Order: sequence, then structure tokens, then C-alpha cells
Amino acid sequence: MGSAASKRRAERDNDSLIQTLDEHESAVNCMALSSDGSVLATGSDDHNIRLWSAKTTPIECLSVLTGHGDYITHVLIDETFLVSASADRTMRKWDMTNAQCVFVYSGHTSLINRIVCTGDFLFSTSYDRTARCWDFDTGACVRVFRGHKHGILPILFIPADQDGGEEDNEDETDMYKKDIIITGSQDSTAKTWSFETGECLKTFRGHTGAILCLTSDPLGKTLFTGSGDNTIRAWDIYRGTELHVFDQHQAAIINLLCFNKLLFSISADHTARCWVTDVGDCTRIYKGHKHTVSCIQVDNGLVYTGCGDALGRCFDARSGAIKRTFKSHALGISCMQIANERLFTGSVDATVKVWDISDLKGDIIPDLKTARSNDGRGGSAENRSDDVDSGIDDREYRDRRAQNMV
Repeated sequence: MGSAASKRRAERDNDSLIQTLDEHESAVNCMALSSDGSVLATGSDDHNIRLWSAKTTPIECLSVLTGHGDYITHVLIDETFLVSASADRTMRKWDMTNAQCVFVYSGHTSLINRIVCTGDFLFSTSYDRTARCWDFDTGACVRVFRGHKHGILPILFIPADQDGGEEDNEDETDMYKKDIIITGSQDSTAKTWSFETGECLKTFRGHTGAILCLTSDPLGKTLFTGSGDNTIRAWDIYRGTELHVFDQHQAAIINLLCFNKLLFSISADHTARCWVTDVGDCTRIYKGHKHTVSCIQVDNGLVYTGCGDALGRCFDARSGAIKRTFKSHALGISCMQIANERLFTGSVDATVKVWDISDLKGDIIPDLKTARSNDGRGGSAENRSDDVDSGIDDREYRDRRAQNMV
């Protein structure tokens, strides 16, 4: 009976593949979805960004955005514009209605890792040890954040709390009323920065490896940092004090997602985990991966993971039971997105796979519906534990990334 059940599951898994998009000429590194889920953007090692019709059947390539001189590290969509970051040390703003480059953001002196858009402003991080703030409309660099001793990887923007904090200290209460930026670095620290002045407000020390990923609680009061030292740490953002250490992973933390009081983590130890943020307890381990877990999405009580073993997986968030395996890629999965009851997976094999997930239902955990990574990626393209303080150059970095994806 077990053999028959396994056969039925394999047939169902194969049937869920809707389409393979194979127009990219090299590895797919990152993804972004438009707010209405109608357009999917993919960035690749082939130096190009492609726009896809995410809702249609079949899915079609709408545009190819060409102009970067090296591989794409990050993409984001803001209304009708797309912004791409590249190893060519520039970012480009594109008008998606006509596939034209509006202008190029220049100023970084090394590979650009991450970008975040707040509407009026764009923030970027780089191996050149700086984060920068740009005017989204004009492309002018309006602020440079300096102070990290090694390359900067993840970045967060925390908007001002107009109601202020509950702290008795007037200086801390005032901090709640100002926009702040948070960066994580290969120098093992995270820093908060004043958006208004560019001044470093707090430095979070305690990790012994590079900080590879950041997230915050929904209120923007607690910071979670994931590191190459195998730990996750929780911090009071405004006081800079350490609250908890989550230390059950056995290898580098690749990405973090926070939703209400639950924190999801993925790791190079071949697992994903769910934690209760208030106390730091691990409540669930999602097992079965044969390589680094590279990306994660949480949707309607289900946890979706992409892995260096070339498989996508769907788990029930509450029980941890695996519900489906997505098998078709030839090499590791680097990014994923969910929209319109479809799962999109991008891979080092240069393809994007589209899967039907309309029949997958999870046991909804209270306060958990959807928690998604903005770029569809767990950080496999830039958040590498073996890059900690190594000073490797961009080309060697790419080679190592490829070698670590099956």
C-alpha cells in the first residue's frame, strides 16, 4: 500500500506543473510580483530582466529589459516601475509600460546586494561597505550611510510611529517618531540609522558571523537577525538590547519571515523552522531537504520552500507534514513567488516553473495567513555563510554560488 500511495503522490506532483519558462539563458536569481499579481519579474545571470503575464494561460513573456553589464542581484516593482540591482554596481529604473530604462542610479563601487523602496525613496546595500538612499523620481543620491567595516547585505526600512513609543525615556520615545533604516553586515553587526541625518543610532553586537538576513515584528519594535554563526537573535530596536537567542539551527541562517508572533527561518542545515517570537521556542521543524534551504514563502497555513537539491516542497505549517514535492528543475531553486493559486519557482538551471497549487489547503494557524518574502528569495544569491569576512571578489562569489547548487 505504501508503494501505491507513493506512486499516486508522484503522479500528482508531476501533474501540478503547468508550464516551464525557459527563455532566460542563465541562472534565475530573483523574482518580484506586481501588487495585483498580474506581472512577474525575473532577474538572471544573463544580465536581463524578463516580465511575464502571471495570470494568463499560457504565461507569456511581455518584455525583456536589457542594459545591465553583469548579473542581476535583486528586482522590485513599485506601481508601473521596476527597479533592478546588478553586479555591475548600478541600479536601473524601468517603465514597465514601454520596457524603457528611465535612468541609471550610479554611485556604488561594488556589487549591489539589496534594494528597498518606500515610494519616495530607494535604499540599496553593497559590498562597498555603504548603504545609500536615492530619490526615486530623480535618481539623485541623497544620503550615504557609512560605518560598517565589511560589505552590507540585508536592509530594512522602519517607518515612523506617529503615536510614539511607550518608553519613559524621552530620547527613546522621540526615536519612535522618526524613520529609521536597519542594515546587516559581514562585519557581524547590525546598525540602525537616522533617515534624516544619516547618523548611526545603535549598533547591535553579539553575532560572531556575518548577518545574512533581517526582519522585524509587525509593530517595528523588535528586530530579528539571522547569521552565519547559526543563530537568530531578537533585539529591542530602539534600546539596542538583546532579547532572545534562537540557537537550534546547525548551520547558517539564510532567511527570516515574521508574521504576528511567529518567526519562520530557513538554513543551510537543510531545515526550515517555526518559532514563537516572544519566548524563542521552536515549535516546528520542516524536514526532508537534502541541501541548503534557499527560499521560503508562507501562504494560507502552508509553508513552501525551495532548496539546493532542486526540489520545491509544501508543508502543513501546523503539523510540519509534507503535502507536496515539486520536482522538475535540474538544478537548485533560488527564488519563488505565489500568486493566483500558482507557485513560481526560479532556478540555477535558467528556468522558471509554474505550478498549480489550487488544491493545496493547510490547517490555518491563528494569526497566520500569509507571510511572504518581497523578492521571492531566501538570500541564496547574496547571503552566503562561506563569504563571511572573506573578501572574495564578485566573480569568485558567483562561482561558489553555482557550485553549492546541485
